[in-house]
Amino acid sequence: MLPFPPHASRALLATALGLSAAILPLAASAQNAETVRIRGTLVRVDASTLVVQDRGGEVVSLARPADMAVSEVYRIKLSDIKRGSFIGTAAMPQADGTQKALEVVVFPEAARGTGEGHRPWDLLPQSTMTNATVADLAAAPKSVRGGQQLRLTYKGGEKTVIVPPDVPVVTFRPGTEALLVPGAKVLVNAQEKNGTPTALRVTAGRNGFAPPM
Repeated sequence: MLPFPPHASRALLATALGLSAAILPLAASAQNAETVRIRGTLVRVDASTLVVQDRGGEVVSLARPADMAVSEVYRIKLSDIKRGSFIGTAAMPQADGTQKALEVVVFPEAARGTGEGHRPWDLLPQSTMTNATVADLAAAPKSVRGGQQLRLTYKGGEKTVIVPPDVPVVTFRPGTEALLVPGAKVLVNAQEKNGTPTALRVTAGRNGFAPPM
Protein backbone atom coordinates (compact mmCIF):
# COMPACT_ATOMS: atom_id res chain seq x y z
CA MET A 1 0.00 0.00 0.00
CA LEU A 2 1.34 3.44 -0.87
CA PRO A 3 1.63 5.79 2.13
CA PHE A 4 -0.76 8.65 2.64
CA PRO A 5 1.71 11.53 2.10
CA PRO A 6 1.95 13.90 5.11
CA HIS A 7 1.88 16.92 2.81
CA ALA A 8 -1.25 15.63 1.06
CA SER A 9 -3.04 14.86 4.32
CA ARG A 10 -2.35 18.32 5.70
CA ALA A 11 -3.41 20.11 2.53
CA LEU A 12 -6.49 18.00 1.92
CA LEU A 13 -7.70 18.38 5.49
CA ALA A 14 -7.15 22.12 5.36
CA THR A 15 -9.16 22.30 2.16
CA ALA A 16 -11.95 20.16 3.53
CA LEU A 17 -12.28 22.35 6.60
CA GLY A 18 -12.03 25.59 4.65
CA LEU A 19 -8.98 26.68 6.63
CA SER A 20 -6.94 29.51 5.18
CA ALA A 21 -4.12 29.79 7.69
CA ALA A 22 -3.86 26.70 9.89
CA ILE A 23 -2.47 23.48 8.44
CA LEU A 24 -3.47 20.43 10.49
CA PRO A 25 -2.40 16.80 10.15
CA LEU A 26 -5.13 14.35 9.20
CA ALA A 27 -4.43 12.39 12.38
CA ALA A 28 -5.58 15.37 14.44
CA SER A 29 -9.04 14.98 12.97
CA ALA A 30 -9.50 11.35 13.93
CA GLN A 31 -11.54 12.03 17.03
CA ASN A 32 -13.87 14.35 15.13
CA ALA A 33 -14.00 12.03 12.08
CA GLU A 34 -13.66 14.94 9.65
CA THR A 35 -14.57 14.12 6.07
CA VAL A 36 -11.99 14.98 3.41
CA ARG A 37 -12.90 15.36 -0.27
CA ILE A 38 -10.23 14.10 -2.67
CA ARG A 39 -10.68 15.05 -6.31
CA GLY A 40 -8.49 13.39 -8.89
CA THR A 41 -7.77 10.36 -11.05
CA LEU A 42 -7.99 6.74 -10.02
CA VAL A 43 -4.56 5.12 -10.28
CA ARG A 44 -5.23 1.64 -8.94
CA VAL A 45 -8.01 -0.24 -7.22
CA ASP A 46 -8.35 -3.70 -5.72
CA ALA A 47 -10.55 -5.39 -3.16
CA SER A 48 -8.98 -3.54 -0.23
CA THR A 49 -7.26 -0.42 -1.58
CA LEU A 50 -8.05 2.68 -3.60
CA VAL A 51 -5.13 4.77 -4.94
CA VAL A 52 -5.91 8.25 -6.27
CA GLN A 53 -3.73 11.00 -7.72
CA ASP A 54 -5.32 14.20 -6.49
CA ARG A 55 -5.60 17.37 -8.57
CA GLY A 56 -2.43 18.72 -6.94
CA GLY A 57 -0.43 15.70 -8.09
CA GLU A 58 -0.19 13.88 -4.74
CA VAL A 59 -0.76 10.12 -4.80
CA VAL A 60 -3.04 9.07 -1.95
CA SER A 61 -3.69 5.48 -0.82
CA LEU A 62 -6.95 4.75 0.96
CA ALA A 63 -8.38 1.64 2.55
CA ARG A 64 -11.44 0.37 0.73
CA PRO A 65 -14.08 -1.03 3.09
CA ALA A 66 -16.52 -3.66 1.88
CA ASP A 67 -19.43 -1.24 2.24
CA MET A 68 -17.83 1.64 0.28
CA ALA A 69 -20.57 3.33 -1.78
CA VAL A 70 -20.07 4.00 -5.50
CA SER A 71 -22.11 6.57 -7.42
CA GLU A 72 -22.04 7.54 -11.09
CA VAL A 73 -22.26 11.22 -11.97
CA TYR A 74 -23.45 12.16 -15.46
CA ARG A 75 -24.48 15.21 -17.43
CA ILE A 76 -28.03 16.45 -17.84
CA LYS A 77 -29.37 19.68 -19.35
CA LEU A 78 -29.78 23.11 -17.84
CA SER A 79 -33.45 22.80 -18.75
CA ASP A 80 -33.71 19.78 -16.43
CA ILE A 81 -33.60 22.16 -13.46
CA LYS A 82 -37.26 22.72 -12.62
CA ARG A 83 -39.21 24.65 -10.04
CA GLY A 84 -39.28 22.34 -7.03
CA SER A 85 -36.03 20.55 -7.89
CA PHE A 86 -33.73 19.93 -4.94
CA ILE A 87 -30.23 20.86 -6.05
CA GLY A 88 -26.72 21.42 -4.80
CA THR A 89 -24.57 24.10 -6.37
CA ALA A 90 -20.98 25.08 -5.80
CA ALA A 91 -20.73 28.80 -6.53
CA MET A 92 -18.72 31.97 -6.12
CA PRO A 93 -20.17 34.91 -4.16
CA GLN A 94 -20.71 38.03 -6.30
CA ALA A 95 -20.52 41.69 -5.32
CA ASP A 96 -24.28 42.13 -5.74
CA GLY A 97 -25.03 39.38 -3.21
CA THR A 98 -25.86 36.67 -5.74
CA GLN A 99 -23.93 33.43 -6.23
CA LYS A 100 -22.44 32.47 -9.63
CA ALA A 101 -22.68 28.71 -10.12
CA LEU A 102 -19.59 26.62 -10.84
CA GLU A 103 -21.69 23.46 -11.20
CA VAL A 104 -25.17 22.22 -10.35
CA VAL A 105 -26.19 18.79 -9.08
CA VAL A 106 -29.88 17.91 -9.42
CA PHE A 107 -30.54 15.40 -6.66
CA PRO A 108 -32.69 12.34 -7.33
CA GLU A 109 -35.96 12.55 -5.44
CA ALA A 110 -34.81 9.89 -2.98
CA ALA A 111 -31.95 12.19 -1.94
CA ARG A 112 -34.11 15.30 -1.41
CA GLY A 113 -32.95 17.23 1.65
CA THR A 114 -29.36 15.94 1.59
CA GLY A 115 -27.04 18.48 3.25
CA GLU A 116 -29.65 21.25 3.12
CA GLY A 117 -28.22 24.71 3.76
CA HIS A 118 -25.49 27.13 2.70
CA ARG A 119 -21.83 26.72 3.68
CA PRO A 120 -18.22 27.23 2.56
CA TRP A 121 -16.95 24.74 -0.01
CA ASP A 122 -13.54 23.66 -1.23
CA LEU A 123 -13.91 23.47 -5.02
CA LEU A 124 -12.17 26.86 -5.39
CA PRO A 125 -10.91 29.39 -2.84
CA GLN A 126 -13.89 31.34 -1.39
CA SER A 127 -16.43 29.04 -3.06
CA THR A 128 -19.69 28.06 -1.37
CA MET A 129 -22.14 25.19 -1.50
CA THR A 130 -25.92 25.63 -1.36
CA ASN A 131 -28.21 22.60 -1.13
CA ALA A 132 -31.75 23.85 -1.46
CA THR A 133 -35.05 23.76 -3.30
CA VAL A 134 -35.59 25.77 -6.48
CA ALA A 135 -38.42 28.12 -5.47
CA ASP A 136 -38.38 30.17 -8.69
CA LEU A 137 -36.39 30.27 -11.89
CA ALA A 138 -36.07 32.81 -14.66
CA ALA A 139 -33.74 33.85 -17.45
CA ALA A 140 -30.37 35.03 -16.20
CA PRO A 141 -29.43 38.71 -16.55
CA LYS A 142 -28.36 39.85 -20.01
CA SER A 143 -24.73 39.73 -18.90
CA VAL A 144 -25.10 35.92 -18.64
CA ARG A 145 -27.05 35.38 -21.84
CA GLY A 146 -28.54 31.90 -22.16
CA GLY A 147 -28.20 31.12 -18.47
CA GLN A 148 -30.71 30.76 -15.66
CA GLN A 149 -31.40 32.63 -12.45
CA LEU A 150 -32.52 30.44 -9.56
CA ARG A 151 -34.04 31.47 -6.26
CA LEU A 152 -33.11 28.76 -3.82
CA THR A 153 -34.75 28.32 -0.43
CA TYR A 154 -33.55 26.26 2.51
CA LYS A 155 -34.37 26.15 6.19
CA GLY A 156 -33.32 29.50 7.58
CA GLY A 157 -32.51 31.32 4.35
CA GLU A 158 -32.44 31.72 0.61
CA LYS A 159 -29.91 32.52 -2.13
CA THR A 160 -30.11 33.77 -5.70
CA VAL A 161 -27.84 31.77 -7.98
CA ILE A 162 -26.91 32.67 -11.56
CA VAL A 163 -26.14 29.60 -13.69
CA PRO A 164 -24.15 30.37 -16.88
CA PRO A 165 -25.10 28.23 -19.90
CA ASP A 166 -21.71 26.47 -20.00
CA VAL A 167 -21.72 25.36 -16.35
CA PRO A 168 -21.94 21.57 -15.94
CA VAL A 169 -25.34 20.36 -14.73
CA VAL A 170 -25.31 16.78 -13.48
CA THR A 171 -27.17 14.17 -11.49
CA PHE A 172 -26.13 10.82 -10.12
CA ARG A 173 -27.25 7.22 -9.76
CA PRO A 174 -25.92 4.11 -8.02
CA GLY A 175 -22.66 3.05 -9.62
CA THR A 176 -21.00 -0.31 -10.26
CA GLU A 177 -17.51 -1.77 -10.17
CA ALA A 178 -17.24 -1.01 -13.89
CA LEU A 179 -16.66 2.65 -13.02
CA LEU A 180 -13.60 1.92 -10.87
CA VAL A 181 -10.92 1.65 -13.53
CA PRO A 182 -7.50 3.32 -13.74
CA GLY A 183 -7.86 6.73 -15.34
CA ALA A 184 -11.41 7.32 -14.10
CA LYS A 185 -12.05 10.79 -12.71
CA VAL A 186 -13.33 10.58 -9.15
CA LEU A 187 -14.43 12.48 -6.09
CA VAL A 188 -13.67 10.48 -2.95
CA ASN A 189 -15.14 11.23 0.47
CA ALA A 190 -12.71 9.87 3.05
CA GLN A 191 -12.16 9.76 6.80
CA GLU A 192 -9.45 8.44 9.06
CA LYS A 193 -10.67 5.27 10.77
CA ASN A 194 -8.51 3.51 13.36
CA GLY A 195 -5.50 5.41 12.12
CA THR A 196 -6.04 4.53 8.44
CA PRO A 197 -7.29 6.92 5.73
CA THR A 198 -10.44 5.21 4.47
CA ALA A 199 -12.68 5.83 1.46
CA LEU A 200 -16.35 6.17 2.38
CA ARG A 201 -17.84 7.00 -1.01
CA VAL A 202 -16.56 7.28 -4.56
CA THR A 203 -18.37 9.41 -7.12
CA ALA A 204 -17.05 8.64 -10.59
CA GLY A 205 -17.66 9.73 -14.15
CA ARG A 206 -17.75 7.47 -17.17
CA ASN A 207 -15.43 7.79 -20.19
CA GLY A 208 -13.25 10.48 -18.63
CA PHE A 209 -16.06 12.70 -17.31
CA ALA A 210 -14.92 14.38 -14.08
CA PRO A 211 -17.32 14.96 -11.18
CA PRO A 212 -17.58 18.77 -11.24
CA MET A 213 -18.61 19.32 -7.62
